[in-house]
Amino acid sequence: MRLTTTTAEDTHEFGKRLAGLLQAGDLIILTGPLGAGKTALTQGIGEGLDVSGRITSPTFIIARSHRPGAAGLPLIHVDAYRLGGLDELDDLDLDTDVARSVTVVEWGAGLAEHLGESHLEITLARNSDDSRDVELIARGGDWAERLSRLPVGAAC
Repeated sequence: MRLTTTTAEDTHEFGKRLAGLLQAGDLIILTGPLGAGKTALTQGIGEGLDVSGRITSPTFIIARSHRPGAAGLPLIHVDAYRLGGLDELDDLDLDTDVARSVTVVEWGAGLAEHLGESHLEITLARNSDDSRDVELIARGGDWAERLSRLPVGAAC
């Protein structure tokens, strides 16, 4: 699935809509250059899940957990940019929490796939007009079916 969001705010709104499809154990791997909208998308997911705490890029602390809100799903937000490899990701001991949480890993391609049996891969690219091209790739599980239920007009 490919779509375009016209602004960073639209990327955030798309994350809120995507949150409506999420369930415990979901793994989302975000890829894209600096400024592409990975954190804005995660902020939207967090708002859609109604998690507690402000969502910021966890670049320096690597991983941040957000307590569940009304939806009952906690959010684990990971920034794998500074990790040196799979061993360092394993050292975070995320496996204990991913089964009951939604886990979003920025910069996680080629590194975080082992955290779940399936995952949603999202690639973001920022264009010169500040729009973002967003590609969603279902990797196993029931992701393809769930993505087919994504509300029409989810991107603007």
